[in-house]
Amino acid sequence: MLVKPERLKKGDTVGVIAPASPPNKENLERGLKFFAELGLNYKLGKSLYLEYGYLAGSDEERLADLHEMFQDDEVKGIICAGGGYGTARIASAIDYKVISRSPKIFWGYSDITFLHTAIRQQSGLVTFHGPMIASDIGKEEASLISKEQFKQLFHPAELRYTDTISELDELVSGTADGELVGGNLSLLSSTMGTTFEIDTAGKILLIEDINEEPRAVDRMLNQLYMAGKLQEAAGILVGDFNNCVPERELSLTLDEVLHHYIKLAGRPALKGFNMGHCSPHIAVPFGTRAQMDTASKTLTVESGIN
Repeated sequence: MLVKPERLKKGDTVGVIAPASPPNKENLERGLKFFAELGLNYKLGKSLYLEYGYLAGSDEERLADLHEMFQDDEVKGIICAGGGYGTARIASAIDYKVISRSPKIFWGYSDITFLHTAIRQQSGLVTFHGPMIASDIGKEEASLISKEQFKQLFHPAELRYTDTISELDELVSGTADGELVGGNLSLLSSTMGTTFEIDTAGKILLIEDINEEPRAVDRMLNQLYMAGKLQEAAGILVGDFNNCVPERELSLTLDEVLHHYIKLAGRPALKGFNMGHCSPHIAVPFGTRAQMDTASKTLTVESGIN
């Protein structure tokens, strides 16, 4: 059953955690100041500044932060500082009953995709794919449009994305209506064969990625296609594929790879959304209803909060 979290109000407290890699400390400090602009207070996860190789603390420490923030009645939303690597390592140890008993805003992207998928499919909670405090908001050149995405956490409003926001290209014509799911392609492919395997049946699937050669994108899309995930979807949205360029002379282009699999899937598809590792980065709720129309090049997404 779909569960929308409660909206934020001025004066509320949000929790900031790093369930994957350690965030850039300078960017994090700048990003934390943004909460004052939103009229919010914040609590920091205990592992936020820890470093354990490419992880922000041990699995147990990062898991404890996640559980504590959901259990803390003062915390009304949980904002991830950044991505990197590591969320899949804690997914099977999460107590999803804790989340079901205390549903609240959960926000992030990139490696956080694994948690979006796991939390939604295990608890029904709507989560938010959007720019993060250290990875995006804390950068010196942070986009004002990216910052404005947090407004949707205060006021329920339908998102309407048109080609006035970014250039959109029709890959396969048609319309689609369904629950919006997806995120980072690398993380979506890593769910395959696990308890948390992405369910795309009748849903609108968003994909994005960064720093993957076309041959790697090919491998991941082929895996999803062979598993039926692309052709089971109601529609496909192609977000930003930042720096996904070949490192060798003999290569297909990214567009050739994307077009090959999306046309094989035969589902209505649009490409060019500013969603993912890009600036500006448009945030969307996962789990709510969405409609897409390739002729008018529009995407409409229901609000993700109550």
